Amino acid sequence: MPRYKLVIEYDGTPFSGWQRQANANSVQQSVEEAVEAFCGHPVRLHCAGRTDAGVHATHQVAHVDLARDWRTDVVRDASNARLKRLPVAVLSAEAVPESFDARISATRRHYVYRILDRRAQPALDVDRVWHVPVRLDHEAMDRAAKALLGHHDFTTFRAAECQANGPMRTLDRLDVRREGQEVVVYAHARSFLHHQVRSMVGCLKMVGMKRWHERRVGEVLAARDRAQCAALAPSCGLYLAGVDY
Repeated sequence: MPRYKLVIEYDGTPFSGWQRQANANSVQQSVEEAVEAFCGHPVRLHCAGRTDAGVHATHQVAHVDLARDWRTDVVRDASNARLKRLPVAVLSAEAVPESFDARISATRRHYVYRILDRRAQPALDVDRVWHVPVRLDHEAMDRAAKALLGHHDFTTFRAAECQANGPMRTLDRLDVRREGQEVVVYAHARSFLHHQVRSMVGCLKMVGMKRWHERRVGEVLAARDRAQCAALAPSCGLYLAGVDY
């Protein structure tokens, strides 16, 4: 069966997450139903990273097998025609070999986390940023972040319900930058544990507020104890921003 790679953008606010669920709206179900409507048979999408409820994507990648060859622009446009009422869009469709797997073939995933650290709440970016009403020290956050780079046991930053085989991960990039009125965190790795990025951002925010000293981030990593982690950053500020193959 011909296989297609889809790049998908979505606002995760109204969804229960990427993964199809029996009694909730998901991004996966929405896109699958859009594809099924034009191709005329059931399909199953496989994605690069299953995002949680409220998490957004500017560059999610999924693959799907169709029963016949379709022009890639038809796959994209026919899907989008049935997604118009939803905050989901197929940005591109590309024919790929059957050996391509959106999850297994990925060599790196890129996440971005947005924090709006001003007194006034957001009017245009509600549910798209984490509003922190005090000025954060982004430079201290960036210095603290460097303790997490490399290959470590990330048990402290791992959700209790994480289904990964183990807590070891290699973090390639964790940078904190000020961009206008926002503090933006960039995290890159081959793969992440469940809630890893939001857990790391929650700890870095404590440094930015001067409630933690910079060294504490490295200390809680070394503790390998979930109880040592700061409160989880909310899902609204997190974006899957890219996948490398």
